[in-house]
Amino acid sequence: MTLLVGLDVGTSSAKAVVFTDQGEVVSEGRARTPWVTTSFGVELAAEELLNAAIEALGSALEATPGTARATAVGITSMGESGVVVDRDGTAVAPVIAWHDSRDRDEVESLRRDIAADTFAATTGKPLRGQWAITKHRWLLNHVPAMANAVRRFNIAEWVVRGLGGDEVTELALACRTGWFDLSRRNWWPEGLAWSGTTPDLMPPLVEAGVPVGHVTRSDTHPRLRGAVLTVVGHDHQAAAVGVGATGEGDEVDSCGTAEAIVRTIPAYLKDEQVRDLAQAGVTTDWSIQSGRWSLVAGTEAGLAMQRVLNALGVDEGSFTALDAAALHSPRGRVHIDGIGTDAVHLRNIGDGVTPGELWRAVVEAATDEVTKLHNSMTDIVGEHQKITVTGGWSRSAALMAAKRRRLGTLRRSAVQEAGARGAAIYAGRAAGVLASDGIFPDTTVPA
Repeated sequence: MTLLVGLDVGTSSAKAVVFTDQGEVVSEGRARTPWVTTSFGVELAAEELLNAAIEALGSALEATPGTARATAVGITSMGESGVVVDRDGTAVAPVIAWHDSRDRDEVESLRRDIAADTFAATTGKPLRGQWAITKHRWLLNHVPAMANAVRRFNIAEWVVRGLGGDEVTELALACRTGWFDLSRRNWWPEGLAWSGTTPDLMPPLVEAGVPVGHVTRSDTHPRLRGAVLTVVGHDHQAAAVGVGATGEGDEVDSCGTAEAIVRTIPAYLKDEQVRDLAQAGVTTDWSIQSGRWSLVAGTEAGLAMQRVLNALGVDEGSFTALDAAALHSPRGRVHIDGIGTDAVHLRNIGDGVTPGELWRAVVEAATDEVTKLHNSMTDIVGEHQKITVTGGWSRSAALMAAKRRRLGTLRRSAVQEAGARGAAIYAGRAAGVLASDGIFPDTTVPA
């Protein structure tokens, strides 16, 4: 039996899924992403992140029936966060969470030194505190060991290297740093210099799906040893491949901790269109699909919804009842502020307000944010043909009802781990098991 493994190293956890070459799920493994909160903010240790990835892979292979070895492993990950190492390959600084806001001063410095319009048109990104460009400068200002840095890796690249693969930078992940010039398809010298670094810090650029070595690490599961490795870029893009929604007019709504809508388009936009998209909160990246671009509009809606559940004391066992109550709760009394910020604020919680009404309020507010981004994307690249919804929050009937009211007909993917599925497809391509454009069978259903 041919086994293809997809690993998605996300904000909440590392998810490994073993598939057959027909896309059938064989087994799964998971490990928590080991974030800690310090006096500075949210961060993790690079080695602990690598160990979590190895744990997820090992759990998945241990649960796989039979004795067949994995043929290939594709690794996708969250963007923006990075690992900086010295000549011995040892991390010299913590990995800062993409949503951490410790770099506020650096963001304001960037805004003063490089015009927001220039930054947006060059990188395809809004000027805000998410990208490596400001977090790297913060590290240089606060971590003395950064003086010994010789290489920087995005998360999926770090895991590939840790498993025995080559030192590379994947194109789509490079675009998530704020250091990359879209039109030149290369590093942006002015951005790098502002951040205090040079292109020498970056490993060679490769496209997603290129074989970059084999698993050689001795403490991985024996059935992983010798598997072909490939980097599969940004997890939202991998999820779009995983649900088969990368055609012209396809839109994916990935409802995870970081909710994102994704469209894959030909690389035709002009600089001013890229700038306008960025100003509306829509990022433009080179796609994991060769020669194409990916538009991603994201919010922290999933994080906000989880914070509200935590405040209400609702766990997985009691969520279904709360969600059902929200469907029949009135709308308009409770107001939500702070979607996409460090804190969610609930207003007008008066007598008679129920938990279901609170949940409906946050669901509606989260959907409003995504709808604004959807409309901004539509204004520039045209109407969508279909929207496919995936991710953990798509299990919420209240959220799906709110989305249908604003966005129209939806299709919900039956794929549980779309990012891992997309990564496994690219693993199959890298190993020659699938054709260069091969995919697994479609699994979407009406939502």
